[in-house]
Amino acid sequence: MQDESKQTQKVMAKRTAKNSVFLDLFQNKSYLLKLYKTLHPEDEAATEDSLTDVTIENVLTDNLYNDLGFIVNNKLMILIEAQSTWTMNILVRVLLYLAQSYHEYFQRTSQNYYKSRKVKMPRPELYIIFTGNKGRKPDKISLSKEFFEGADIDIEVKAKVIYESDTEDIINQYIIFCKVFNGQTKQYGMTQKAVTETIRICKDRNILREYLLDREKEVVTIMMSLFDEEEIMKMFGRGERHDANRETAERLIKMGKLSFEEIANGTGLSIEEVEEIGTDVMQLA
Repeated sequence: MQDESKQTQKVMAKRTAKNSVFLDLFQNKSYLLKLYKTLHPEDEAATEDSLTDVTIENVLTDNLYNDLGFIVNNKLMILIEAQSTWTMNILVRVLLYLAQSYHEYFQRTSQNYYKSRKVKMPRPELYIIFTGNKGRKPDKISLSKEFFEGADIDIEVKAKVIYESDTEDIINQYIIFCKVFNGQTKQYGMTQKAVTETIRICKDRNILREYLLDREKEVVTIMMSLFDEEEIMKMFGRGERHDANRETAERLIKMGKLSFEEIANGTGLSIEEVEEIGTDVMQLA
């Protein structure tokens, strides 16, 4: 078990954030323009050339691969995917992502915010794409309301939440794609069958059809890689729990009030593992 834990940690240390389908889709400027026009249908002048992708790669944590940023017409558009599990902590991700986006923007535009000249910065628009069911969740959320009981705090973050709707725009198609995928994983587990069935169903329903026809192999690779990453995370979690159980067993042995069998039953370790820990404790005593 110790070897498995060490191997898992080794793999974890080497892994890098991979693109999700979300990022792979919207790195294509034709789809990115459709996304922008979904949010700003009044802007008829926007073109692919007017879009600047400023998505942050591999920053803050390894798993920021579902967050998208781009600039158009002096607007900094940030979209964070909340996936199917809802948490207000998403606002913290938005805050950190926004701060890092501005930091990189000032570097790209050679602006020094330590000097007296006032810097120029694009106006932020913050969105959260939630791929689960809306239920009674709000359309807008704010840092002050959710974390500080609506107090007038010195920094505020507000974000619009986008849920599934009855439209055919590209954002809604992506949300439906995710829901189909969730349904297929429930039926087939984390397998290639779940991925290929998701793609087949979505093409049949005209959901991201053009994208899936063009990049089907890449989508399968992306989604299978994320399966592998999730399994690594589970293995890592099992390894951490095992290490914690060994530490608990060691403390109990030092206390000398329980038998090895009782310690094994209480920690979930085998009697052989507890005896091994007991031997180590005696040698160090």
